[in-house]
Amino acid sequence: MQVPQPTKRICIIGAGPSGLAALKVLSESTYCRSGTWTVTAFEAREDVGGIWLPALPIGDPPLTPLYDSLTTNLPHPVMAFTSFPFPHSTPLFPSANTVLAYVKSYAHHFHLLPLIRFNTTVTSARWNGTHWIVDISTGETFVFDHLVVANGHYRLPRIPKIPGVKNWLNTGRAVHSAWYRRPGNFGRKVLVVGGGPSGKDISTEMVSHASTVIHSASGAVPADDKYFKRVGKTLRFYDDGRVLFEGDVMEENVDYCVLATGFQLDFPFFGPDVIRTGPIPSHPPLPPDLYNSSYCVFPLAKFLFPLQNHYPTSSLAFMTLPFTIVPMPLAEAQAYGIVRVFADPCSLNHQQEADRVCARSKRLAEEGASTPSELEKRWLVFRGTEQWDYRDEISAFAAESGDGPAFKVPEWIKKMYVQKHTLRDAWRELERRNEALEWVDGVGKRGDEDWIDMTERLLKYFKSKH
Repeated sequence: MQVPQPTKRICIIGAGPSGLAALKVLSESTYCRSGTWTVTAFEAREDVGGIWLPALPIGDPPLTPLYDSLTTNLPHPVMAFTSFPFPHSTPLFPSANTVLAYVKSYAHHFHLLPLIRFNTTVTSARWNGTHWIVDISTGETFVFDHLVVANGHYRLPRIPKIPGVKNWLNTGRAVHSAWYRRPGNFGRKVLVVGGGPSGKDISTEMVSHASTVIHSASGAVPADDKYFKRVGKTLRFYDDGRVLFEGDVMEENVDYCVLATGFQLDFPFFGPDVIRTGPIPSHPPLPPDLYNSSYCVFPLAKFLFPLQNHYPTSSLAFMTLPFTIVPMPLAEAQAYGIVRVFADPCSLNHQQEADRVCARSKRLAEEGASTPSELEKRWLVFRGTEQWDYRDEISAFAAESGDGPAFKVPEWIKKMYVQKHTLRDAWRELERRNEALEWVDGVGKRGDEDWIDMTERLLKYFKSKH
């Protein structure tokens, strides 16, 4: 029997959760199973896991911003891959170690490890007119027809442009949260800047190690008690230890600051011939080039495929760029959409996709993104039902050609997601009472229904106590 020669060679950059989702879906496609496609993933680190794989806080920047106490801020039935639930009896909001074990199990279960080259960094990827030329850290060069970019979005720190902050960083009085691992003796008065999950977690656990913790976040309602202060946006750092916040609030004798101010999108293997670094140009019409503003990649069809004039739109895909979403199941849904477009480039209607990009710009402007900077910051932020609508849409798109399952996000997932903050508060209370493991013992053996029932009981229990 003659072995068919591959007609498409596909490269995946990164073997974190998104890269693994792409690798799983692509490798299970009829094209890879028949031998007409081949797929290879390159992972810079020694194992799968991406952000969930621990590393020492060394390097500039560190390999991961993972801090010791990190637990998920989503219930795991919501955050799991649609094809692979967490094991039964898993804590509702698992630790980072538990998530890492889960991601490794996913890779083993779907036989993905033989398709990954570890300890291998993609140093350059460029289009030569017909193919992608990919250089790797071993000195080897490969030729691919398609690239899937899944290198993660939590590596390059975003340092806010606050007057005086550079001197604090240079003198060791401030650090970005990428280097933070655990609370310690940072001084009597510690400031944490940033209103996201990391900022909230770090400021909370600092309370046990500092006399006063100040948590600064844009739009925060000021609050003050003996040990914990909540203030608004940070406006200025002074060399003498003073820090000014919005509302003309001044704090003196601040000893240390952790900047939990997020990360920049970064694709160091691409040159300006693939993606330009800079602000989004005014539009319509859409620019001829692809742009990385550090907040978003623009313009993309279906938030995946680059609408530009220098290489085929269907030859490149960027995984899980949107924010405020559930990433793992979204990655699988996107991967099915990628299979369809790689197999049939004509399935993308370029004009329709360009019109949708411009319509989104117009809508965001009407909602308050009146400057290019505000537009960039909001472009990938999904609000309300957007993430569910997008997942349903990309799944339906893939299913039209039979390249993916006809999947719609179940209502129980949407409901559990809406209740995530209350559920997390309730779960933490169970943990404080050493009752948490009793609540999940055996839960999940019968599938999702177990978790739906358990979380409904937990909500009733918590509300009855409060």
